[in-house]
Amino acid sequence: MSESTTTGGVRNADLLAVYCNDHLAASVGGIELVGRMIGVHRGTAYEPPLHQLRAELHEENDALTAFLHTLGLPVRHYKQLLLWVGEKVTRAKLNGRVFSRSPLSDVVEFEFLASAVRAKRSGFETLRAIAEVEDRLDEALLDRLIEQADRQHAWLTGARREVAARTFGGRVDAAEEAAD
Repeated sequence: MSESTTTGGVRNADLLAVYCNDHLAASVGGIELVGRMIGVHRGTAYEPPLHQLRAELHEENDALTAFLHTLGLPVRHYKQLLLWVGEKVTRAKLNGRVFSRSPLSDVVEFEFLASAVRAKRSGFETLRAIAEVEDRLDEALLDRLIEQADRQHAWLTGARREVAARTFGGRVDAAEEAAD
């Protein structure tokens, strides 16, 4: 394993470049998915928060790109392209409906986004820890992105519960009550 470093206290800069590029590529897939979901949920209560989420995902994508540039790490555009293509391919999956959208798609999409936001938050937490030894990273921005991910996850979790209850039955707040 390489111990390459950038200036500052970052170890394994080559691995950090891979890590950040993976998160950057995932953000492209998320932006595409949310864009599709906006079309599906046009005119519903989900549309405005999805627009906000997409705008925030663009901001986060820009922040990740800036972090890579700030640290002098390469941006691997081919990874972003692969995730973009992958998101398009997942639209062709079999979901029990040949010519129409399955209600299961809504459940899976909200569930996937909620999980992806948790992974994204972990990435921002990692960068925040690195900011302790690398003063070129903006700690305040990373703190804000972590808080933003928490807010996004809370909304997506509620939306996922609503969509699942509407699709399969049950009460939206049953899982929360069970956790208390």
